[in-house]
Amino acid sequence: MLTVEQAADRLGIKVPSLYAYVSRGLVERHTSADGRSLFEEEAISRLASRGRPRLSSRESSIHLLIETELTRIDSHRVSFRGHDVAELVGSHTFEQVAELLWLDRLGDEHEPWVSTPVDIAAIPGDPPRQVAPADRLRIALALAGAADPFRSNLEPEAVAAAGRHAVATMVDALRDPSGVPTPRLTVGGSARRGSIAGRLWISLAGRRRVAGGVEVLNSAMVLLADHELAASTLGARVAASARADPYAVIGAGLGVVNGALHGRASSLARRLLDDAANRGAGPAISEALHTWRVLPGFGHQLYPEGDPRARLLFDQMRATLGNHRGLGVAESLMRAVDLRIGQAPNVDFALAVLTHVAGIPVDAGEVIFSLARCAGWLAHALEEYREPPLRFRPRAAYVGVRPSSSPAPWPA
Repeated sequence: MLTVEQAADRLGIKVPSLYAYVSRGLVERHTSADGRSLFEEEAISRLASRGRPRLSSRESSIHLLIETELTRIDSHRVSFRGHDVAELVGSHTFEQVAELLWLDRLGDEHEPWVSTPVDIAAIPGDPPRQVAPADRLRIALALAGAADPFRSNLEPEAVAAAGRHAVATMVDALRDPSGVPTPRLTVGGSARRGSIAGRLWISLAGRRRVAGGVEVLNSAMVLLADHELAASTLGARVAASARADPYAVIGAGLGVVNGALHGRASSLARRLLDDAANRGAGPAISEALHTWRVLPGFGHQLYPEGDPRARLLFDQMRATLGNHRGLGVAESLMRAVDLRIGQAPNVDFALAVLTHVAGIPVDAGEVIFSLARCAGWLAHALEEYREPPLRFRPRAAYVGVRPSSSPAPWPA
């Protein structure tokens, strides 16, 4: 029997591609007594001798292979530039992890990131409280970019400075001025003032306090900072390939992440969780399957044995928020899903649990996801700025009406 890594090496593919073969019935996965995935050597050798198979003649996905030094994903772990995220969670701030992704340095700097004041109330139309949080992010990003005279500088240090400015401006634009002091973030044995997690907490939760909540929010942002080539990250890389500035790159990512199947997935998972809190796990599961045909927040194509990011976030929530009723509801729902469907929760569900416990709006998950992923989008942009420009130019296969055999002459 071969391990996951051995089987992938034998086939000359990445681990996620191997699991894609499994999901499409091209190779069978076995499970060892200790829960590890194993593959028959003979079956892998037969597959290797035939060359890389087409995943499916009806496969709708477009598979791209882009080299990166940022994030490695396998079935059990995620790492950023060789650092296992399990070692980063709880010991480093989101800001430190962003610096790691952008500039390959994991220092101890903790000067607060500086923002540009944004007056949402000055925007014509609905009262400012009716401007959705995700829309506030996009408005603040545009204003932050307009205020930066160095936005066209694509050197690494300048891009990192733009990233700090953009994220801080978007976070601070989410709240109405209320004089609520920013809670401290305690990581690695020291308390940090003015952290992004602390500022985001009061932007979303106001005066509401949950012991350990800021620390869990920081961990969520660390876990969500990058995830290889997700759809929004590909959008960001395409923008960077056209030499879009850092603010435009983030804007491209925000446009894609707004989709219901990407950054907004945690909002659907939150609705499932809220329903379970009100009516119980069984009725909530039944209603979700009837409405969406799937259970939002459960299962992940890259993690057939469970999303390691969700496990890490749940471990921290259990350690710091263990007596909270919302965690009990989540545990009951996870047991019911495992019993009836056999799916494990993913990070979208863990994020939904965090927003439920914090008592913040249903759509807060998209905001947290988007702000955290800014780190990854700009890190990928920095890689793309080193590549030849405009390298993403796929061709279209025209399948529309055929032109007439004798077209009219072009006008003079």
